Amino acid sequence: MMEFIRQQVLPMYGLADATLSPLGNGHINRTFLVQTDNRSIVLQNINTQVFKQPEVLIANALSVAGHLVRKKANNDYRLDVIKPILTVSGQAFLDFKEQGFWRAISFLPNSQTIEVVENQSEAIMAASAFGHFAAALSDLSPELIDDVIPNFLDLPARINQLKQAVSDNKANRLTECQSWIELILQQAELVTEIQDLETKLPLRICHNDTKINNMLFNTQDMSSMAVIDLDTCMQGYLMYDFGDMVRAFCSPEAEDSAALENVIARPEIIQAAAKTYIKELDGVITPLEKHSLWVGLKAMALMLGCRFLTDFINGDVYFATHRPNHNLDRAANQLTIFTSLLEQETHLKVFFE
Repeated sequence: MMEFIRQQVLPMYGLADATLSPLGNGHINRTFLVQTDNRSIVLQNINTQVFKQPEVLIANALSVAGHLVRKKANNDYRLDVIKPILTVSGQAFLDFKEQGFWRAISFLPNSQTIEVVENQSEAIMAASAFGHFAAALSDLSPELIDDVIPNFLDLPARINQLKQAVSDNKANRLTECQSWIELILQQAELVTEIQDLETKLPLRICHNDTKINNMLFNTQDMSSMAVIDLDTCMQGYLMYDFGDMVRAFCSPEAEDSAALENVIARPEIIQAAAKTYIKELDGVITPLEKHSLWVGLKAMALMLGCRFLTDFINGDVYFATHRPNHNLDRAANQLTIFTSLLEQETHLKVFFE
């Protein structure tokens, strides 16, 4: 792989004698940092099994980045923008067929990601950045952005995929996760509530993958620098962006931690995130959208748990795994957060009224 990148990919960007190193810990694409003495870029090998129309992904990213760049030029966007980098011949991507689909994006020096939010201050910073990002995209027409993964945040569809996985039982793993399967299948009332909400909420351009490690922090003062990974930017609802963000950092444990006794939805973190996110969207968010954020938080913890569990039952064919039962650990983690949310619902949902 490294030799192919050096010989075939890097020359297309006018780069030679570069150092290559893996970057990030994403589950889907393969990402590399490319560095020379005077230039650094991020190079990605897009997973075309997940993104079956990668050209659409590229077109969406160009539209979103272009919109944010114009906002920043008018002092209406305070974060940095991760921009697509064109080849020397002006191409936004490279399709080598059997050797993969590639694209390059800008690299921000002095930046880092975090995996776990330690305190309210970090929660406020993340919620502020993602809320600001959503507000900046609120005047970009949803019709300009196409779906890259149909039904990506469709809870009924995800539950149906779980049912199919259970029926097929390809990896013979059902005995290891029966209680988690039953928990998911008991949530028909929440599914109905979500379906009803979606008929009433405004459609917006959303990030759709707002976990904490999709935000860059400044290494000097840990201030927020940029929202990254725009691959899943599609039409959607704010409740899912908020829900994915908070389910990813409301627990003091990483999302694949097997220490379930320490996994809890921290109320002070949820309150800080809700207040900040809603403030950033002042003048944009509707009263119903504000209410829907609580529903979205429950939905995303349940949905991600369902997705991890489905992949575990299918034999780990979608998410990259790095240890035995990795997807089962991830599923149990997220479903424990979901259970914690339900246990605290009476006093948590007042943050969204």
